Formats: sequence, C-alpha cells, structure tokens
Amino acid sequence: MKRIITATVQNRSGVLNRITGMLSKRQFNIESISVGASETEGISKMTFVVEISDNQKLEQLTKQLNKQIDVLKVSDVTDKAMVARELALIKVGSTGQNRTEIQGVIQPFRASVIDVSKDSLIIQVTGKPDKVDALISLLRPFGIKELTRTGVTAFLRGQQPQSLHEFNTVII
Repeated sequence: MKRIITATVQNRSGVLNRITGMLSKRQFNIESISVGASETEGISKMTFVVEISDNQKLEQLTKQLNKQIDVLKVSDVTDKAMVARELALIKVGSTGQNRTEIQGVIQPFRASVIDVSKDSLIIQVTGKPDKVDALISLLRPFGIKELTRTGVTAFLRGQQPQSLHEFNTVII
C-alpha cells in the first residue's frame, strides 16, 4: 500500500542524502519525494510516497527516520485529513488542427497551456496524483514528448504550523 510520510528536518547539507540512503539500505522504494523550505528558517519539510506492505514495515520506517539526527518529526499522513498536491508539466505533440481538441481535454482538469510552439504544447496541471494520472492518460493519444512530475507534497488539514519553540524542545 502506498503511504504518504512527512518529515520535518533541519535544513543542512547532506540531510536528503542520508535519509534517502537509509531508506534505500533498508529496501524501501521511494515512489516520489519532495523537499522544500518551511515557514521556519533553517527547517525543511520532506514528503515521501513509499510502497509499504504491512504495519510492521511502516513502524520500522518511522522509527528509522526518527533516529536520524537532523529529523525533528515524522508523520504518516496517509489516513488523516490532509491536503496533497502534485505538479506535472506535459509536452504534447500538437498541430494547428488538434490544439482546440487538446484545450477541450485539459479544461475540465483546470490545467493550462504555458508554452506553445509550432509542433507542441506544454501543459501544466496541479492536483491529486490520480487527477494528474487521469490527464496524462487522456493526453497520450496526442503523443507525449516529455513529462515531468514534482512528486506529492502534503500536510494535515486544520492544524497550525509548529512554532520554532516546539522544534527547539525536540532538538534539546
């Protein structure tokens, strides 16, 4: 089962490498990972999507992540009320004749054309991963020339961000 794991970490050199190395060493396959600065200076947020077969493996993963020196907090947000989004850029083969048809396909997804050339369009879509997957499959018949996805980023609904003071109590 796919699990969405978030980790709040110190923003230091090598943190991403150490964490992904630990996951790889323990044979966890990272399906997607996104990392970025948080609202607190010096703190970053990581979001992993991993395939985990059972609760014992999930517990092992969270314990191993919590052992990492730069990790402040780990949460499995999969079954909680959360907001999860992904960005995809899709370059599709296009001619003057099929551009209107492509526009009709992307419009219900609230996707947008962000670049137009003589023989292609670049489309931007954001949303839940299944929404992104659905648009990609509808665009395949037009010929996808290139595709890139950011990976999922997520956090819990209705909770205020933790303050730096709360992080300091964890670090000390």
